[in-house]
Amino acid sequence: MIDKEKVLETETLLEQFIPDHIFLYIAKGIIHCYDGNKTYTFKAGDYGIALKNRLARYKIENENGKFEYILFCFDEVFLRNFQEKHKTTSKNLRMMDTFLKIQPNRLIPNFIYSLKPYSDSAGTIDRAFEDIKYEELLIILLKNQPELAGIFFDFRTPEKINLEEFMNRNYSFNVPIDRFAFLTGRSLSAFKRDFKAIFNDTPSHWLIKKRLQEAYFLIDKKRKKPADIYLDLGFETLSHFSFAFRKQFGLTSTELKDQKKSISL
Repeated sequence: MIDKEKVLETETLLEQFIPDHIFLYIAKGIIHCYDGNKTYTFKAGDYGIALKNRLARYKIENENGKFEYILFCFDEVFLRNFQEKHKTTSKNLRMMDTFLKIQPNRLIPNFIYSLKPYSDSAGTIDRAFEDIKYEELLIILLKNQPELAGIFFDFRTPEKINLEEFMNRNYSFNVPIDRFAFLTGRSLSAFKRDFKAIFNDTPSHWLIKKRLQEAYFLIDKKRKKPADIYLDLGFETLSHFSFAFRKQFGLTSTELKDQKKSISL
């Protein structure tokens, strides 16, 4: 479990697999969250839940050079213990959205304010009070929206889903192949086997080709700059993107932009 307050001095793009349910409170700045289907925006004073077993990408807007937030990560061990202690029952609640804004109530801001005496300069809660504060927050959330129990206490792993549809929607996320396998309800070996049957290619090769095809379209037709798109397409560095682009198409992205040359994909 983690709770922390961060200060980021420049606009930041982060990308990750969400392994646990997360409570997010924005203290300063704005964060835009994208899950492959929809964009969610949280401003200063907003709070909500990020659902586990999802992919997400974040873009941050600083306020006076800073972005500050507080996270509470509810792992399965804590949630199972809480459910047993409080004899909480629930019906599984299926959510399409990855991020859920919490209905405004006075208890949440008061709770955030109450953390200060128990936290150090980095925003980390004293371990002696950690479980107590986690429990207090969860009680507040469930009191405010009882239906959240159907999210927090759903301990199922992802079910087997349509692999082709999932990959065509999420190919730009830069996460390991085993994460894609898990999120589609498959073992790694079953994922690779099904992937080969559907796409007649390996996952790694297909992902690179798919990202580069999208890059080509954005540069050639939308006049985008490589520096503005490489992160969104799952490349870690601009140099890696440039190398892969030249290898795939036989010319640099700059040459493509200058020549307006048509290349068959």
